[in-house]
Amino acid sequence: MGADEPIHTTLEAKLAAIITPSLEGMGYELVRVSVLGRQRPTVQVMADRADGAQISVEDCEAISRALGAVLDVDDPIPGAWTLEVSSAGIDRPLTRVKDWNRYAGHLARVEMQFPVDGRKRFAGVVLGADTDVARMRLDDGAEVALKLSAIRSAKLVLTDALIEATAIEAAATPLRPN
Repeated sequence: MGADEPIHTTLEAKLAAIITPSLEGMGYELVRVSVLGRQRPTVQVMADRADGAQISVEDCEAISRALGAVLDVDDPIPGAWTLEVSSAGIDRPLTRVKDWNRYAGHLARVEMQFPVDGRKRFAGVVLGADTDVARMRLDDGAEVALKLSAIRSAKLVLTDALIEATAIEAAATPLRPN
């Protein structure tokens, strides 16, 4: 697993494998794909622009059209389903090694699939990650290494510092010509 690949399991992994080539061909990166619901599932796709610019509503519309066609042809989900495409947002999920490294210094919350030292939930400052583990400094000052493949969910916490860093990053990114 590389720094640019989100961690998915089961149906999400199959969907990621199907849609990633199209996304990358359009100049986007997959942040996360989730399937919610049973009767008429919703396929949620979160994407980033590969050039680092902010993702727009028009970007989401283009992604939705392209991925809808790809998923209709491949048909990985039986029956009716809904496609929902969005940006990862400011308080984004941390799904890739590069997300953990990009947002080092910011607060995050993590839920593990299995207990680590007797607990499943962690909150603290992101310290970064490598291909196997993500590191955080907890409120008590202790540092913890969490196995990436065992993380159920990880998300940045919305703080003034994160908002400011995101605004500075957006201002520094050149706008793409239409």
